[in-house]
Amino acid sequence: MNTPITIDGMQIHVEEHGTGKPLVLLHGGIMASEAFGPNIAALAEHRRVIAIHLQGHGHTPDVDRPLRFETLADDVAAVIRALDLGKADLLGYSFGGGVALQTAIRHPDVVDRLVVVAAAAKRAGFYPEVRTAFDHMDTQAAQIGAHVAQSPLGKLYPGVNWETAFRKMGELQSRDYDWMPQVGKIQARTMLVYADADAITMDHIMEFYKALGGGQRDAGMDGSLRAAARLAIVPGTTHYDLLATTAVASLAEEFLEA
Repeated sequence: MNTPITIDGMQIHVEEHGTGKPLVLLHGGIMASEAFGPNIAALAEHRRVIAIHLQGHGHTPDVDRPLRFETLADDVAAVIRALDLGKADLLGYSFGGGVALQTAIRHPDVVDRLVVVAAAAKRAGFYPEVRTAFDHMDTQAAQIGAHVAQSPLGKLYPGVNWETAFRKMGELQSRDYDWMPQVGKIQARTMLVYADADAITMDHIMEFYKALGGGQRDAGMDGSLRAAARLAIVPGTTHYDLLATTAVASLAEEFLEA
């Protein structure tokens, strides 16, 4: 089921699958809900999965404002309230993971549990070569956008202005940010999921996890001393194919139901 929801004049596209406790999915940059691959169907077996297309992505038109994690998080919170979901679980991948993280920071009243997949809590958490690629995305937007427009993704979402999408994404990801001071204050119980060959450095993954209370000490024979936060590393995957199997869905489902 597809539901358009108007937030501040923007028609936000929302896809729903399955029934049960709400789980909001936030996609990665440039792509939309199709990026979750088989994970949507796997999660929808026991959940009401609500996949939001963020500003200028998929079937949600762009508007005259830059992409900012904070304003996108406000959009997500507004959708959750418009659907009268109360406190929903939230799972975000990459760019969507950053939006999910900001939603939990800015709007704790709408987030129950949080799953952050392959996202950084600060720009320096990406490897240098990834940051360099972001820095060049703006100047290469026309060329890359023209190529994507002819791709299967372009055919799936013909309404997207791909040059603008890459230009705005490059501008967003070239801005410096560091949310680590806020991470330790997140109220939602949180799980981090990464590929073992991710675009995020292992140093930052551990920094992020420790800020959530994890990785501080031995959990004890019975596990009673472990932190509430969880960390998962999916072997044999990269930042770009992490959602190709249902591994993330399996890990998230166990955490969300625990």
